Amino acid sequence: MTSLVLTVRETLRYRGAIGQWSWVLHRLTGVGVVLFLALHVVDTSWAVFYPELYVKAIAAYQSPIFTIGEFGLVFAVVYHAFNGIRIVIFDYKPELWRHQAQAAVAVLVLTLLALAPVFLGMLSHVIDFYLVEQAIAGDRLLDVVLFSILEQLPFIAGFVAVLVAAIVLAAVYSLISGDSSTRSRYPQASPIEGFWWAFMRLSGILILPLVFGHLALMHVVQGVFDITAAQEVAGTLASNGTIGAVPSAVEFVYHRWSYAAGGVFVWRVYDMFLLVLVTLHGFNGLRYVLTDFTSFNHFARRTSVALCTVIAAVLLALGAAALFVPLEKDIIGEAMAATAEIYELRGEEVPAELEAWLNGAGDAEAGE
Repeated sequence: MTSLVLTVRETLRYRGAIGQWSWVLHRLTGVGVVLFLALHVVDTSWAVFYPELYVKAIAAYQSPIFTIGEFGLVFAVVYHAFNGIRIVIFDYKPELWRHQAQAAVAVLVLTLLALAPVFLGMLSHVIDFYLVEQAIAGDRLLDVVLFSILEQLPFIAGFVAVLVAAIVLAAVYSLISGDSSTRSRYPQASPIEGFWWAFMRLSGILILPLVFGHLALMHVVQGVFDITAAQEVAGTLASNGTIGAVPSAVEFVYHRWSYAAGGVFVWRVYDMFLLVLVTLHGFNGLRYVLTDFTSFNHFARRTSVALCTVIAAVLLALGAAALFVPLEKDIIGEAMAATAEIYELRGEEVPAELEAWLNGAGDAEAGE
């Protein structure tokens, strides 16, 4: 904590101009993306395992707090990607470092130019949802905001549990390895660290088309507001089928992951590559950030490494399970009751089609 406070204080005092601030912004945007990644992988897995929870998670994303956060997320991804390219180029061409200030400015300009049309597209979805459709009644806005905050409590509890697990793992490792007080206070170079250094550069390049493609489809072409309104899923063909009269977030995921071309579930494979690369890249980057502030305390440093390792392993296992488990049509039915709850929370009238579906399902169950 002392190291963190010192870093923040000296960052504000140090006059390193654009080079310093690009370093700070790269780390801040990276940490922001990693935090969202953890949230996103867990809640997306709910579409398969806990459909009603996924419906509520998407409803939380459609609240004002997350709407603002979505713009911040897209900025973080785009800036981090472009600045990462700058870092990779300079790492392999050190003679170009004399131009780093101009390159940092170019990254900012390029980011803003790229984001201008993206933000306009996203803003059109926001205007349609809040102003044209008036999907949330004015007197229910505070209820929706509180709902979106309360929906994050399980994630906070999960993080605390993982942190405790990381501390336990660090303590066990310390007992096994013995006292390390005689070792260097600075981490030593190793072939493993060399591998991760190279991996960060290579994966950063490989991630670009995957991440930008995902952003384009899921935040611009069909944003978070379209997930509960679209009759068709971008990136699939009409032969894949259309979504029912009352679209749900779960049905959107069902159609997307069910789409196959040439016998290959295209979006499952795409999302699997994205999951592996982004998780490993992101949490190894988080490890760099955390160990920067814990280098002088062996136990804290081990806890940081264990924390990143445990979370990454959990996300990879959970994401892979969600992607490869057989999709059952029943998950759509399980989401309908939660969809009706969301309509009521927002002060909207529950569509007649949804009421008819729910009553029909209840009658069918009674008949059984």
